Amino acid sequence: MNAPTLPSLSPDRMDAIETAVFGRIADERDRRRRRRRAVWTGVGAAAAVIVVAAVVGPSLSTTSGVSGSSTVAGAGDSAPEGGTIDQSAQGFAGSEAGSAPVAPGQSGAGARSDASSSTDASAREIVSTGSSTVAVDDIGTAIEAIGNAATAAGGYVESSQLGDGGVVMPLEGVSTGATLSSGWITVRVPADSLAAVMDGLGTVGEVTATSVTRSDVTDQAIDLRARVAAGEASVARLTELMAQAGSVSDLIAAETALADRQAQLDSDRQILQSLSSQVAMSTLSVQLTARTASVTADPAGFGDGLAAGWNGLVATLNGIVIGLGFLLPWVVVAGIAAAAVWGVRRVVRRRRAARQG
Repeated sequence: MNAPTLPSLSPDRMDAIETAVFGRIADERDRRRRRRRAVWTGVGAAAAVIVVAAVVGPSLSTTSGVSGSSTVAGAGDSAPEGGTIDQSAQGFAGSEAGSAPVAPGQSGAGARSDASSSTDASAREIVSTGSSTVAVDDIGTAIEAIGNAATAAGGYVESSQLGDGGVVMPLEGVSTGATLSSGWITVRVPADSLAAVMDGLGTVGEVTATSVTRSDVTDQAIDLRARVAAGEASVARLTELMAQAGSVSDLIAAETALADRQAQLDSDRQILQSLSSQVAMSTLSVQLTARTASVTADPAGFGDGLAAGWNGLVATLNGIVIGLGFLLPWVVVAGIAAAAVWGVRRVVRRRRAARQG
């Protein structure tokens, strides 16, 4: 039987066949290389997701735990009484600067300057406000001790709070012996006794923080006293005019003016009295926290180490699960985008191969 004879090939045809064969081999190598690259990329992405989940998970659980905790009211939550009075008095002084009585031939600025000079020679009027943080063994006992110290110094308890419930109660409502984690007390004491009372806090517990704020209100007090004097003189003059009124219209006008001046005088007296009270009686706010027991070192054995390792493993896995849950939406969106890009590139390759074929 005769063997089939193959047609002779021209050199150009042989070169074309060799080029096509080598091209297919190169394409196959490229496919394998892309497959290996895709596999390693997936492995690396999975490892990166796990690492990120392990890092992000604990922080997410910690953040959620912190956001769910309740806030404990402290001494800083109550605004000092002195700041409000100072601002009110200062604003009132600015609006009524021209109402102070001025001696003949002397300007208002000169009278205020002379008053300030005479005040500089005497004691300045200072509003003092103190605050401290004290770690104690028993919150109720500490509140009672601080209240007794303030009363002994000639002051009184303004407000106090036990626990985290936000309920303000008088000193009589304090129940010693209760296990509480925090509390605070605000007392008013004579200004010259503030330092002694604050020093005495060391006998109640461990003072961890303390501060004293002093505000000079001498100028506000001078302006208020000048307004009170001017108001009293004006009220006395209007009272005389009412007695000398010759008609009903004059009497009504004098009564109206007298009512306005009397209301302004009463307001100035009240502000001056409050300012003088703040100068004479300082405010002290004490934040009380439960003292934490010191932890003594205890050498652990194999069982303790195993338990600690297991707890650490569970905590890490929990963090990874939380992190995966956090990253899952991002991974899905990134996967969809990658699939779309891969599909477009595949269509482009097919069209390019069809054109070359």
